[in-house]
Amino acid sequence: MWCPSATLSVWASAWLAGKAAPDDVLDALSLWAPAQSVTAYDAVAAGHAGLPWPDVNDVGAVWLLQTLRSAAGRAIHPAAPAVNLVLPVPGDVRGLVAGTHFEQDALAAGEAVIVSGPDDATTAVGVVPEFRYDDADDDAGMPAVCALSWTVYSLPALPDLEHHELAETEYQLRAAVRSATEALTAIGPGAAGVDVDDPRGRVEQLLETTRHHRVPDHAPSRAVRVLETAARVDAIITVGTGSTRPWSSSQAQIAGDTLRPLAQVVRSARIAAVSAILRSAWLG
Repeated sequence: MWCPSATLSVWASAWLAGKAAPDDVLDALSLWAPAQSVTAYDAVAAGHAGLPWPDVNDVGAVWLLQTLRSAAGRAIHPAAPAVNLVLPVPGDVRGLVAGTHFEQDALAAGEAVIVSGPDDATTAVGVVPEFRYDDADDDAGMPAVCALSWTVYSLPALPDLEHHELAETEYQLRAAVRSATEALTAIGPGAAGVDVDDPRGRVEQLLETTRHHRVPDHAPSRAVRVLETAARVDAIITVGTGSTRPWSSSQAQIAGDTLRPLAQVVRSARIAAVSAILRSAWLG
């Protein structure tokens, strides 16, 4: 898993389907931050999620489970999981509700979870994570994460959610990797990781930071494979665009034309893989 919303969506769905224990959800989330909290953005969200109101002080991680259970209700159909992941980006905000604070905050975070109940039109909520940091830096000189807070928003209706076929996105992902490799190779030695002594080692280092975020046992092998491939491509993009040395205008053009669509393929593949994992929780 590459973001907290992905972790929450797959583990919460497994728990709601009876395939995981509450502690499994909390343990998976704890890998993102040592402390978790949840608060309602408005009174309607508090009512749907069973959160305190008008007291808006953060409550502990166990309340996040209560939030999910209350918002999802009991009438959950296997073909339409009550929990869905959205990964909005500028220019593509499918899965969000226009003109809402949820839309603004989810777009700023680049991630969110949608939880819908038996009556989608009146009980859907959106959940957006936000990291909190210590004042002191960690060993790598980066701000240290000290907590992860989740804000719950009421939604006027269940938004239109993206749907991507897993087989199709896997094919697109593989094709995009080949195209990117060929294009970046054509740019020359200064293209990918020009100021990185060991680009491949850096890619492996980035991948290693995500491997301790596991998925539920019921996850289909193809979905897991797509997530692993997407993580590798994402790491390649990070290393390939991390150069601080100047490119020529032609190099920059080729790199931009190649990596921008590749990032979109990664996003689509991740949504398809997580959706497959969500559905698998209700099978068998």
